[in-house]
Amino acid sequence: MIEVQEFGKRYGRHDAVQRLSFTVAPGQLFGLLGSNGAGKTTTIRALVGLTRPSRGQVRVHGHDVWRDPLRAKASFGYIPDRPHLYGKLTGRETLRFVAGLHRLPDPEREIDRWLEYFRLSAFGNELTETYSHGMRQKLVIIAALLPQCPVLIVDEPMVGLDPQAARQVRELFRDYADRGRTVLLTTHSLPLAEAVCDRLVVLDQGRVLGEGSMDQLRAQTGTVQGGVSGDSLERVFFRLLEEEQRRQATETPAGPA
Repeated sequence: MIEVQEFGKRYGRHDAVQRLSFTVAPGQLFGLLGSNGAGKTTTIRALVGLTRPSRGQVRVHGHDVWRDPLRAKASFGYIPDRPHLYGKLTGRETLRFVAGLHRLPDPEREIDRWLEYFRLSAFGNELTETYSHGMRQKLVIIAALLPQCPVLIVDEPMVGLDPQAARQVRELFRDYADRGRTVLLTTHSLPLAEAVCDRLVVLDQGRVLGEGSMDQLRAQTGTVQGGVSGDSLERVFFRLLEEEQRRQATETPAGPA
C-alpha cells in the first residue's frame, strides 16, 4: 500500500508538486505520468526518503516515510532513474550486500537465479565499475526484486535496457502486482504505461490533470470514439495537456494595449 496525502514540495518560490493525493492498493500497478518537470521524480524521491515534503504525508506499507523511516524503507524495493552502484563491488557482492540488509536467509540460490535470468551469470564476479549502463540497470532491478518486498517503487526503469530485457522487466512488474504486491511506476514510455498499468495519474507542473483507469481517462477527455478499444494513452495524455494549456491561457490576464 502507498498513500500520498496532500503532498507538496516547494523549492523557494517554485511549487514542484501541489497538493498531490493518491493511493495504490495491493495488487495494483499504478503509473505516474508527465512531461519533464511535472513532479514525478520529486514525488518518488519523497516516497523513498530522499526529499522531505514541504507539506502533506507519504506512507509506504502503513509507515510514514519521514516519521518511521527504517520500517518504511524495509518495506519497499526501489529502482532509481540512474543506477548508482558501489563500483569496487562485484555484481554478486552487491546482491549479497542487499540480501544482508534485508536479512534474507541463504540467498545464493536466488542470486544465481536472477543473474541467469538477466544473462549476467558470466559477469557476476566482475566489478560493477566495468559494467555497461544496461548491465548496471539490470543489477539495480535485481537488487530491488531480490527481497520480494510488499512494495516496489520504480523511476524510469527501461533506460539502457535491450529489447529482451525491457520485455522481461515489463512482465516482472505485472507479475509482481498480480501476486498481491504494490507497484508504483514512473515512465516516459506511454505504450509501456498503457500496457501494464491498472490506474494512472497525469501530472503537469506539479498539478494533477487526470487520474483513473484508461477508460476513466478517456471519458474525462472525451476520446472514447476512436475505436472498439478506445483511443491510446498518447492521445489522452496530449488532450489533457492541451486542456490545461487552454485553462492557463484563459486565466492569464491580458497585457497592456
